[in-house]
Amino acid sequence: MARPRRPQPEPYALHPQLAADSHPLAAFALCDLQLMDDCNYPWLVLVPRVPGARELLDLDAAQRVTLGEEIARCERLLLDVFQPHKLNVAALGNLVPQLHVHVIARFEHDPAWPAPVWGRVASRPYAPEALVERVRELQSALLS
Repeated sequence: MARPRRPQPEPYALHPQLAADSHPLAAFALCDLQLMDDCNYPWLVLVPRVPGARELLDLDAAQRVTLGEEIARCERLLLDVFQPHKLNVAALGNLVPQLHVHVIARFEHDPAWPAPVWGRVASRPYAPEALVERVRELQSALLS
């Protein structure tokens, strides 16, 4: 007797909310790297290009290792470029179910300190010139 076929997940696509709230920075081995459009904080988002991934457990063991390495790469990037007081790393996904990991540089003078960034202050989109400069700065540091 033939086993029922499991439905294939949709091909990978960046969730529309993440696409609306962020800007592309780079493509790593596993993840797309996005810059959140909120100039209150240097805020990166890693999105594994794994169709249907909602939870860390949806990644295989090798993908979880790669994700950890890519998170560490983002942490080093933010430390090198901004010298923050603290880094916040989180995979929440309550409103956007697609697996994604936030890596946020925090400062004692930022508008939400010491609380989490979510829901504290309104996001402030980058001005066009500031966005171009921030993307250039981060992409340049990634190549160093």
